[in-house]
Amino acid sequence: MFRALADPTRRELLDELYRSDGQTLTALEQRFAMTRFGVMKHLRLLEDAGLVVTRRQGREKLHFLNPVPIRLIYDRWVSKYAEPWAAGLTGLKRDLEEQETSMEKVFEIYIKTTPQRLWDAITDPQVRAKYNFGARVVSDWTPGSEYTLSHAASGTALGEGVNVEVDPPRRLVQTMTALWGDDVRAEGPSRITWEIEPVGDSCRLRLTHDQLREGANDQLYGGWPMILSGLKTWLETGELLTTPGSLMYASEGDWQ
Repeated sequence: MFRALADPTRRELLDELYRSDGQTLTALEQRFAMTRFGVMKHLRLLEDAGLVVTRRQGREKLHFLNPVPIRLIYDRWVSKYAEPWAAGLTGLKRDLEEQETSMEKVFEIYIKTTPQRLWDAITDPQVRAKYNFGARVVSDWTPGSEYTLSHAASGTALGEGVNVEVDPPRRLVQTMTALWGDDVRAEGPSRITWEIEPVGDSCRLRLTHDQLREGANDQLYGGWPMILSGLKTWLETGELLTTPGSLMYASEGDWQ
């Protein structure tokens, strides 16, 4: 049994059966980047160890998690006196690992422009304000430098961070701390990566917003589709794109 559990793929198979018991080989193989034969081989080893049992249902062979061998091992080495401590420590481990998990959001768009024009539109405060709900980003754009995000109507900074990587006109990595409200400020810093790749007469822009807390406030990343759509419209047509975000921040009264 220990030999069967030593392989991470076999542990993931057991996790899949724990989440949804009674699965076919076809259903299980779709969740793994390996051949059907490879998944079948791992399942056979789990069956030999008694950790998986199978049952025929018509023409299908269903696989079920069998926790009994694991429980027997637990009972052998965990006494009734140690059980509360073991339960507490495993619960603490689970809570800490859940706190450490992070969320990643990836947005991609193709824009008919040059890499330099796209880079300038991202870093020029006047142009940035045209598609970023009126907010300007000010920095000297050197590695390790700071930047601020502000709006003329707000009177205070809306965000701030550090330019971790600056490689014009292809890659910009920044930390970002939102400041426009106590709820987003409490989320702390996250990371934004802009990647520009020329594709013929166009560019692919990929924006990755990561190091977000799992379940983070969606105000941190929810505006990116509107911002990127506005960026594309401005570069390709020279016109401003009306979005819910641009309407929200259009008047000074919205900041009061």
